[in-house]
Amino acid sequence: MLRILAFFLVVLAAALGFAWLADNPGTVTFVWQGQEVATSLMVFLIALGLLIFAALLVVWLVRAFFKTPGAIGGWWRTRRRDRGYSALSNGIIAAGAGDALLARRMTKRSEKLLDARKEPLIRFLDAQTAMIEGDHARARSVFEQMERDPETRLLAMRGLFLEAERVGDESASRYYAERAVRIAPHVPWAGGAVLESKSLAGDWDGALEILEAQKNTRLIDRDESKRTRAVLLTAKAMQLSEADPKAAKRAGIEAHELAPELVPAALVAARALFRLGDLRRGAKILETSWTYSPHPEIADAYVGARPGDSVDDRLRRAKKLHALRPSDVESGICLARAALDADDLELARASAMEAAKASPRESVYLLLADIEEADTGETGRIREWLARAIRAPRDPAWTADGIVSQHWAPISPVTGRLDAFQWKVPVERLGGENAPVIEAEPGEGARTIETRAGETGVVTGAAATEGTATAVPARPASEAEGGRPTSEAAVKSATDSHGKVSPTVPLKNAPVATEAADPAAGRTNGAGMPVASTAGAKREPARGDVSENAFGRSSEERKEARFG
Repeated sequence: MLRILAFFLVVLAAALGFAWLADNPGTVTFVWQGQEVATSLMVFLIALGLLIFAALLVVWLVRAFFKTPGAIGGWWRTRRRDRGYSALSNGIIAAGAGDALLARRMTKRSEKLLDARKEPLIRFLDAQTAMIEGDHARARSVFEQMERDPETRLLAMRGLFLEAERVGDESASRYYAERAVRIAPHVPWAGGAVLESKSLAGDWDGALEILEAQKNTRLIDRDESKRTRAVLLTAKAMQLSEADPKAAKRAGIEAHELAPELVPAALVAARALFRLGDLRRGAKILETSWTYSPHPEIADAYVGARPGDSVDDRLRRAKKLHALRPSDVESGICLARAALDADDLELARASAMEAAKASPRESVYLLLADIEEADTGETGRIREWLARAIRAPRDPAWTADGIVSQHWAPISPVTGRLDAFQWKVPVERLGGENAPVIEAEPGEGARTIETRAGETGVVTGAAATEGTATAVPARPASEAEGGRPTSEAAVKSATDSHGKVSPTVPLKNAPVATEAADPAAGRTNGAGMPVASTAGAKREPARGDVSENAFGRSSEERKEARFG
């Protein structure tokens, strides 16, 4: 629009000028070679303009004549360059698509048409094509050449880093990543690799510095930065917990403030405070973490905060912890265990039953078996709880990349990934609840499970063929030859309340309920009552007894001691 307006203004100015000259005519007289020439002013101006235009045209023609050879050469060079860049573009596309033949052909064509010293993309395409072809030695050689050029140094280190990771050379990959971080701290792959390598080496201060640099360059968001910093500080506190409790306390408290839901951060901070004598603040940290995510390790640390306390004091602390999250299953388990240690069996049973209703799992039923043993001592009911524990879902555990650990760790032992461990139920099987875990070979017969001397445990052939196994109570050798079971409890452990066979369990994890051979088994007294077997019997803990036999062992240890 402005150009049109400017054009009209120029035309208007020219029209006004010619109109003014027409209204004010004049005469121009000059002498040319002894002749006097006289003409009007209008004609003189037009003739002067045509003369100037002709002079400019002649100058332009002369310049064009001398520039024509260069122009022709430039046209050929431009056409050659365009063809070279077209080949380079097609080669990069082919390399991205995995077409090694086309990529190599385009690489050779672009090298022929373009100057490889001035165009670094040709060397990059050559390296990418070599990697697709499987010629990694050529790829490394090209990347090393690119590393000498400041313009392509970062790209070359990226390629050398990937090659080092491919062959498993951790020192080389760490070397190239650290060099890349020094050149460009904002590069995500280099910062992440250095952070991971320093974490694997236990250099938590160096890892924190790398994390701070990534935060300043806005490579990671605020929430992720806080979580990662909390994990690194927790790992640092765990490393310093024995040598420097004060430094461990500072790191643990900061980690807890950044991520209150991170259970290990609360644990390491509380333990450092307990060691320094600040029981009140440590308990407060555990209470805060409990409100975010109840965890059995928090319960153990909170209840046993003061080693010299009596079982009644521990029970009071368990009740306080239960009041913070009364509907959570971990609260019920914590209170039930403390009540069992304090010999308050009624409260222990009520809390354990409440936990079983909320989340029926292995540890809850083992705890109920312990309560039953301390309360009534009835073998049948104890075995009923143990049978339920065998069939119940597993308890949550620290799991990372398929590895189950008893304790939390900042990095995965498999992949080296930071903050990989999660508190969850380990994966046991694929599919539904009744999906087979072990598939037997076709026509495979019965399998015998090895047991202690004098005992047998057999898996039926039909169950083995279907990929599942039915746990049959083992009997003494005398019974295996045709005798009757020593007690009804041995049969009850393999059947449910309706008389049906208990559900099948995985073959590799199927425990076998066993009894030691006892000469008194199967005998009766004068009144016709069966004589109780004394094999494997142990003293029932007296009420109020606070020895290690009464408490101090976990349900898993009691289960292992009971089943051998």
